[in-house]
Amino acid sequence: MPETTTDARHWIDLEDRFAAHNYHPLDVVLNRGEGVWVWDVEGKKYLDFLAAYSAVNQGHNHPRIVQALVEQLGRLALTSRAFRNDRFGPFCEKLSKVSGYDRVLMMNTGAEAVETAIKAARKWGYESKGVINGQAKIITFSGNFHGRTTTIVGFSEDPVAHNHYGPFAPGFVQAPYGDIEATAKLFDENVVAVLVEPIQGEGGVIIPPDDFLPGLRKLCDKFGALLICDEIQSGLGRAGHFFAHTRAGVCADAVTIGKALSGGVYPVSAFLARKEVMEVFTPGSHGSTYGGNPAACAAAEAALDVLVDEKLCERSEELGTWLADELRAIDSPHIKEVRGAGLWIGLELHESAGGARKYCEALKDAGMLCKETHTHTIRFAPPLVIEKADLEWAVGHIREVLTR
Repeated sequence: MPETTTDARHWIDLEDRFAAHNYHPLDVVLNRGEGVWVWDVEGKKYLDFLAAYSAVNQGHNHPRIVQALVEQLGRLALTSRAFRNDRFGPFCEKLSKVSGYDRVLMMNTGAEAVETAIKAARKWGYESKGVINGQAKIITFSGNFHGRTTTIVGFSEDPVAHNHYGPFAPGFVQAPYGDIEATAKLFDENVVAVLVEPIQGEGGVIIPPDDFLPGLRKLCDKFGALLICDEIQSGLGRAGHFFAHTRAGVCADAVTIGKALSGGVYPVSAFLARKEVMEVFTPGSHGSTYGGNPAACAAAEAALDVLVDEKLCERSEELGTWLADELRAIDSPHIKEVRGAGLWIGLELHESAGGARKYCEALKDAGMLCKETHTHTIRFAPPLVIEKADLEWAVGHIREVLTR
């Protein structure tokens, strides 16, 4: 049985002593969650305004998702893909129909989905486009965040994520995010794909100009390259649409998703693509022991049903518009800019404000949990099941913290 002490310092000291120090969390020790609320070991209640980086869009412990997972765990959890199971095919069919993509390749983490996309793009480039082996290039963008593997951090600009992990894999070139003219100059016959976040989440909810994604689509069509959208944070309702890139009227050739795909109860991710792209994978060319396991499929199917049945994409768009307007109305000398798409908002502070961390800590003390990024930006991303009354409560505390 787990320990039951209510002394938060006890849990913090254990973590500091025995765990790797690869995170800098706020000093709150949580042990229970329901909907948009979480409780710490001392019994204090908090409004979750981060939603585990958009992994719990459906809210903590949504009963339909938990029930589906528990029931499946009682029957069969894992077969590996060496054998078939009765949950995998039906879930792939549902995800394909809901997303609009022909084929599904299930993995576990977002980074695995991105690695899958990179492998698919290169193999497609060699086998279908006719690029000379070893010459394939993928265009990425400044300020990107696609995961933590050595391949991915090789094209990251963040020195904390990038430095001292090389040598890095070649084959990536980088353009300024949102600059379609600069991106066009990088295209040639060896470009097999563009890998882009429709909205940069880790970067601080950075929304590109309206012509950016349509411009990328036109360039990919002109040069015969794949447009791959990383929707791991931005997708599944977070930005007010099932996929954020569709806000710009664009259809990608392939998409990576994760996080909210399971409603936060199990690691599930997926690479979605057109049939001709996915067909580059043949038996033995790619895989995962846990990818597509019955427990994952059960949780993800229920999570998709909740997303659709409870109209969470529409809810995100409506409430997110209201929230962004309320935050922009706050009269504070600290606020530089408020950027939002759905229930996903980056509140950037002036450097003179002294960094976003202290404001996140002040909000924690007031009973609201959020997190800073890139020093000066506070991210707001509550579960999409939140009620307007709870948002009003949150805005009151945000206003108080930023104006006092």
